[in-house]
Amino acid sequence: MFYIEFSFFIFFSFASYCLSSSLFDIVLKLECIFLLGVSNVLKRHGELAERLSRDSDKMIFERLQREFEAAIASQTQEISLDGEQWNDGLLATIRERVHMEAERKAMQLPGDTSMLHGLPFHDKITYKVANKIICCLEGARIGIQYETTFAGEPCELFHCVLESKSFLEKMTVLEHTVPFFLPIREAENEFLSSNAMKFIDHVGDLLQAYVDRREQVRLIKELYGNQIKELYHSLPYHMVEFLLDDYDCKVTVSLRYADLVSILPTGVSVLAWPMHRNFMNKKGGGPLGSKTIPERLSYAEDALRTMSLPEAYAEIVLNLPHTLQEIYPHNASS
Repeated sequence: MFYIEFSFFIFFSFASYCLSSSLFDIVLKLECIFLLGVSNVLKRHGELAERLSRDSDKMIFERLQREFEAAIASQTQEISLDGEQWNDGLLATIRERVHMEAERKAMQLPGDTSMLHGLPFHDKITYKVANKIICCLEGARIGIQYETTFAGEPCELFHCVLESKSFLEKMTVLEHTVPFFLPIREAENEFLSSNAMKFIDHVGDLLQAYVDRREQVRLIKELYGNQIKELYHSLPYHMVEFLLDDYDCKVTVSLRYADLVSILPTGVSVLAWPMHRNFMNKKGGGPLGSKTIPERLSYAEDALRTMSLPEAYAEIVLNLPHTLQEIYPHNASS
């Protein structure tokens, strides 16, 4: 029902506005109507986020965290890899170690360790690759721990456990602590059977980009919360909307990211809406009425496309008074 009403709203708004507006005005008007609808969807989407956080997810994280800590504590060697050292051959070696260790355990009778003494001993090695720690877990499993950062500081840990039943079967994702709204299952279907290394790296990119976007939003709320109103975002923070209303104009900011591994938006819209009738038309045509269209702030859009959100916000606020004075030079209140 909401979408039907919203569609009629767009149609009649468009029809009435076409009678008295230029093409540019029409495009801006439609964009504003669209952003209004998107903002409502984002608001409802955000309200669901807390409800979708389950205690079972926390229990899985705590259990896996203990298991990874035990595996890292029992290691006999840690190898740091970079560049070409991280390749499919190394991943095959890790798989081989996992299966050999599982065979050792399978040959051991309960309470009998004599069988193990006759088998070759294998070092317990963990591998450090960029923001990932890869280790062998009990039961023919490969564990990947992702260490995300923000502004050079450690941020949050995530886990992914791959099961390798045999070399003849493809590995599968057994369990993980990746947020449910990030497409790990899609990545598994696309990459894991053909290129496990690419799957592991892609999941790391998804997690790091998500944390980066999330922390950028958190930081502007922390630094400029008294200026920002009506901030909404999607769960993966790839759609962000907020409002500035500490000025004579209401400024709406809309950010869209091209994909879930992006940390800078590609779709950016920043519009200034005059809030008082004493603002004069920049062409000198008299007071602005209720039909006034918003002005696009190009300098702000450029900043948001090229800087982190906190840096871009500071740039926008610094130049906003001067920019508004240029757009509305006949402000009677000045």
